[in-house]
Amino acid sequence: MDARAQFVEISIQQAMRRGEFDHLPGAGAPLTGLTEVHDPDWWIRRRIEHEKLTGLGPPALSLRTEDVELDGRLDAAASERAVRELLDDVNRRVVEARRQLLGGPPVITKTRDVEAELARWRDRRTARVAARQESPIPGGAASRLPAFAARFRRRRHQLPVD
Repeated sequence: MDARAQFVEISIQQAMRRGEFDHLPGAGAPLTGLTEVHDPDWWIRRRIEHEKLTGLGPPALSLRTEDVELDGRLDAAASERAVRELLDDVNRRVVEARRQLLGGPPVITKTRDVEAELARWRDRRTARVAARQESPIPGGAASRLPAFAARFRRRRHQLPVD
């Protein structure tokens, strides 16, 4: 061991004895990103995870994520036409991803049957409308509404007229 390496090692040992490495941020936390295989794109993968970026990466992975969230997006659609357009777009991108020749993970996302999904969307929409009709005012405020209206009427009649 040369003199510089020995000096560095002694300095580290002395700092450890003084406790200068105790209570550092991340102490005791597992090291992330260590793999057996060398990944040249490790830094961009970590940035994507840290920033919670979406829409990046191979289409196979982004389509899987989108497929999980698709029912919620369909429920937010206002009309059957919007649901059809959304499903046609997703199905088109799934087919394109299957045709890719760039490599990457396999595309396991299935295309959706538009008519079956429309029927499911109609059923969910009907259930939501029925639930809204059962309790038109959330939080049990319906029982307090007549009393509030009566107080409002009394106050309105007590106001001075200009």
